Amino acid sequence: MPYRDLRDYIEELDHRDLLQTVDAPMDKDTELVPLVRLQFRGLPEPQRKAFWFRNVTDPRGTDFEGSSVILGALGSSRAVYAAACGVEEDAIAPHWAKAHGSHQPPTVVAAEDAPVKANVIRAPDLGDGAGKFPHLISTPGFDPAPYITAGAWVTRDPENGDYNLGIYRGMIKAPDRIGCATDVPTQHLAIQWDKARRMGKHLEAAIIIGGPPSLLLAAASKVPYGVDEYGLAGALNGAPIHVVPAETFDCMVPARAEIVIEGIIRTDILEPEAPFGEASGYLGPRKMEKVFEVKAITHRDQPICQGIISEYPPSESSVIRKIAFDAIYLNHLKGACNIPSVTKVACHEMASCNMMFVIQLDKPAIGQPWQALRAAAAFDASLGKIFVAVDSDVDPDSMDQVLWALSYSMQPHRDAEIIRGKVPRLDPSIPPSPDEVYPDGQGASALLINACREHPYMPVSLPRQDFMEAALKRWDELGLPKLVLQAPWHGYPLTQWTAENAEEAELAVTGRYYETGEKLAGRREDTE
Repeated sequence: MPYRDLRDYIEELDHRDLLQTVDAPMDKDTELVPLVRLQFRGLPEPQRKAFWFRNVTDPRGTDFEGSSVILGALGSSRAVYAAACGVEEDAIAPHWAKAHGSHQPPTVVAAEDAPVKANVIRAPDLGDGAGKFPHLISTPGFDPAPYITAGAWVTRDPENGDYNLGIYRGMIKAPDRIGCATDVPTQHLAIQWDKARRMGKHLEAAIIIGGPPSLLLAAASKVPYGVDEYGLAGALNGAPIHVVPAETFDCMVPARAEIVIEGIIRTDILEPEAPFGEASGYLGPRKMEKVFEVKAITHRDQPICQGIISEYPPSESSVIRKIAFDAIYLNHLKGACNIPSVTKVACHEMASCNMMFVIQLDKPAIGQPWQALRAAAAFDASLGKIFVAVDSDVDPDSMDQVLWALSYSMQPHRDAEIIRGKVPRLDPSIPPSPDEVYPDGQGASALLINACREHPYMPVSLPRQDFMEAALKRWDELGLPKLVLQAPWHGYPLTQWTAENAEEAELAVTGRYYETGEKLAGRREDTE
C-alpha cells in the first residue's frame, strides 16, 4: 500500500517489527547517534532496526516542542529498505526496475490539505529558525555542529525549470544559515548552482525533512541529469507524491513532509564547512562550500526530524547506496550499453559503495568484459576506483569469491588497466590541493580488472555435487551442527575437462583406479 507520509511508514515499520521506540530522554548531540551506531558495529545486518526517539533533548535541556527523531529508517537493513519500498526483500530489484520505466508525476493539492503548512514562519521573524528542530551531531567528539543528514534538497534548473532532488548534508551554522556540501562538481545540485552563478542569480532551494520514504530513495539514486526524481519517487511509492506550492519561490514541495526549509543558495560567496564524518570511514576536512540562507520554514505540529546514519561503513547510507547502485549499474550495462552477458553488479559497503564495483557476466563474448568494465567506469566520473569483471559462478557480493577470482583468473600485466581523469570523491588518498587533483593534473584514477576465465580451466577443486549431497544427508543423520553453506559447496567442471578425465574420475570412485594406472603406464616417455 502506498505511504502518504513518514508517519504511515513508521506504522508499517512497527507492524513489520523493524522499529525500536525509545521513550527515555535522549541527548541528540551526545547519546542518540552513538546508541544507533552500536547496531552497525555489533549486530548481524538482519537484526538491525529503525529507532524512533520520542523524548529528545540536548546539553542545554531543550525540549524541542515535542519534536521527535527517527534514525535508521531507510537502510538499517535490507528488510528496512524493503519496507521503505513497500515490498518484501526478494522484490526490491524488480520493484526498482519497474519504477524506472513507469514514473508517476506528483499530484498538486490545496494548502488546506497540506499538513506541512500547519506552521509557517518567514524571515526576518524566524526565531530559532533551523535550530528549533533536533538535528543531530552525527560523530560526537569530532563534528563541529549538528547537520541535516536526511534532507532532500529540491532545486530547479535555472535554464529550463527541471526539478532535481538530491541528498546533501547541511551544517547548522545559524538560525537562518545552513551549509550545503556538494562533494564533486558533477553532482546535480552543483550543476544547477553553477548555471545560476553564470546567470548572475542565486539558486532557490527547499530542504525536505520527512515524507514518504520513496522521496529519499529517489533522491539518493544516481539517475541521469534531468530525470525528475518526483516522478521516480511516485513510481517507487506506488502512487503520486502529493505536493503543494512553496512559500517563497516557484517550486512544489511535499504536502505531507514533516519540515520544509526554503531559501537561497548564495552563488556570490562560499564559506568554510565541515569537518564531518564521511562514508569513507574518515572525517572529511574543512573546505569552502556553499551557503544556504533560510527565507521561510513550514512544518507539521510536533514534527518528526529524520536523520541518516552514515560515516564509517557499514552504515544506513551504505545499505541505501548498495541496493540502488547495484540495480542502476545493472540496468546501465545490460540495457543502455547493450551487454546481455552482464547478469549482476555488486558494489561493496566497506568500499562505501562508491569505490568498488564487481560485474558478473555469463559466458561473455570476447571483448564484453572490457566493454562492461569501461562502461561502468564511465557511468559517473566520481564513482569507482576498482572495477572487476568475474564469471557467472563467482558471486560478486562475496569478497571471498572475488579474491579467489583475482588470485587465479587474471594476470596483472595482461588483464589489468589503469585509466586516468576520474573525479576524486571523499578520498583522503588524494593529496590536499585547492583543486583536489594530483600534481600531474590528471585527477584520480581507476583500476579495471578482467578476472573472467578466457582460457581453459580445470574443474573447481571440491567433491562432485552428488557426493556432497550424500554427505549432507549423513551430516544430518549424525546430528551435527546446522550448516550455512557458502558457494561453491561442491565442485563442477569448467572448460578444460575431457570425457577421458570424467571416465578416470568415475573409475576412481568405483575402486577401479588401477585400470587408470595401467593405462598411464602405457603412455610412458623416455627421458633420454
